[in-house]
Amino acid sequence: MRVTTTDPITMNDVPNPEAHPFVIEGEGDAAIKIFFENEENKQAYLDIAVEHPGEDFTTNLDNPQAMAGDSPD
Repeated sequence: MRVTTTDPITMNDVPNPEAHPFVIEGEGDAAIKIFFENEENKQAYLDIAVEHPGEDFTTNLDNPQAMAGDSPD
């Protein structure tokens, strides 16, 4: 797990992070623990809308036109 003590809302370093709120994003070795200066900043971070493009399959981005150099199927 990676750890960051820079509050992503204020970009200030969080002194004594053990005494401050945090969130953990991800799982296992790829997870990151993010510390915040206060609960308000933590909530502001959690309120940021996140897109999940891997879950939205309503738009087809396939380009059916052959590109130069493509072999015909």
